Amino acid sequence: MNKEKIGITVSKKEDFSEWYTQVVIKAELADYAPVKGLIVLRPDGYSIWESLQKTFDVRFAKRGVRNGFLPVLIPESLLGKEKKHFAGFNPEVFWVTHSGDGKLGDRLALRPTSETLAYTLYSKWIQSWRDLPLKINFWNTALRAEIKGTKPFLRTSEFLWQEGHTVHATKQEAQDEVSEILRIYQSVVQDELAIPVVVGVKSEKEKFVGAEYTTTMESVMPDGKALQMGTSHFLGQNFSKPFEVKFSDKDNVEHFAWQTSWGVSWRLIGAMIMVHGDDCGLVLPPRVAPVQVVIVPIKKSSDTTDTIHAKAREIGHTLESCGVRVQIDDRDGMSPGYKFNEWEMRGVPVRIEIGSKDMEKKSVVVARRHNGAKSDLGFESIGEISGILDEIQKEMLKKATRQAEELAFSISEYGKFKSRIREGGFVHAPWCGRQECEMRVKEETGADIRVVPFGSGDCNQKCVCCGEASSSIPVFARGY
Repeated sequence: MNKEKIGITVSKKEDFSEWYTQVVIKAELADYAPVKGLIVLRPDGYSIWESLQKTFDVRFAKRGVRNGFLPVLIPESLLGKEKKHFAGFNPEVFWVTHSGDGKLGDRLALRPTSETLAYTLYSKWIQSWRDLPLKINFWNTALRAEIKGTKPFLRTSEFLWQEGHTVHATKQEAQDEVSEILRIYQSVVQDELAIPVVVGVKSEKEKFVGAEYTTTMESVMPDGKALQMGTSHFLGQNFSKPFEVKFSDKDNVEHFAWQTSWGVSWRLIGAMIMVHGDDCGLVLPPRVAPVQVVIVPIKKSSDTTDTIHAKAREIGHTLESCGVRVQIDDRDGMSPGYKFNEWEMRGVPVRIEIGSKDMEKKSVVVARRHNGAKSDLGFESIGEISGILDEIQKEMLKKATRQAEELAFSISEYGKFKSRIREGGFVHAPWCGRQECEMRVKEETGADIRVVPFGSGDCNQKCVCCGEASSSIPVFARGY
């Protein structure tokens, strides 16, 4: 087979966009669907999503969040109940206008997000203080008309995500929920995907439509662009009033409830690909890797084949008993080199090689995907692979953190600011807080305020744009 055709044919540094697309397709995470803007998630890609689901579910459950399900169709009349929110999504909405050959009286929207649908139901389910807090998470698909500039996992017309919607008796309780969910997001992304993030709030211009404020976590990708990794919104009573989500307190006095919503999507997988991948393909953090260890028996003569295969199976059983996800590649008709390249492409964290010479030495060769290092490991020490996987996870986060730090800049002069934005990266710059300056930066550089980091309030510098006193030091960047 021609390695040039099956391998990555462009450099990550020279053509980041093409490199990314090739990794997604050739590592068999996803493929393009017959409809423009849609992708098909393949088993390895879905396995990574399932791993994230399980981790989030455990952490959500500790906060009393339970999972539910919502239908995909929303009546237009329902969306219109919260006009400001609906207007923000209207350009992206897919509409169902017919049922068979008959035209519908009320158009049905394919769910772009679920606030209006969920809160119509919440108004029925909540009657008194005994029904609160109500905390439900929905593992859904959402549909938004991303026809131009689509990219697998990052910008597609249909995507997988979770969206949590909670209802509380007090403002403080709802705000605490917003903060805690963001903390969970940050922890999972850093611990499971080995990706560092910057957390804070969105500017008034960039906050979620209908929210009082939006908290966010943002990451910088190796090409210098920003990627929003997840958001948690304090909705206040902006939805409870139009949807009549209210409750009677212990004195039988009726109040409007306080609400939150929050979500992450499969763009987390896209971030993982971009941050860790290299010119050989995918590099997977061990905690989310569908296969953590691949064992490749190397057979040069039929005399040793059975013995080597038996040892490979024994090693596989040992690792499985330690909770390691293992696969033995004993396919015929393929050279060891071809197999090595394929598993490198698919990002498996550890490859174990075992041949006749290894049998003589009573050891195996352990190859680490993230840095290419190889070492011998005795048969009696196979259990150490679990520790090696933990080491790899930590080393990948350290490397990604160094990479992010190299793409972070503090600049206070507007000329240098514009030049740096063009080159890419997270630019920390003082800002007066006025939308006029935020819009000017957007018009002249294409950059947005991605996040105002927690603790970045500052009144001792001058706005990078207008020169007036600054109120904070946000992160500016161009994004996906």
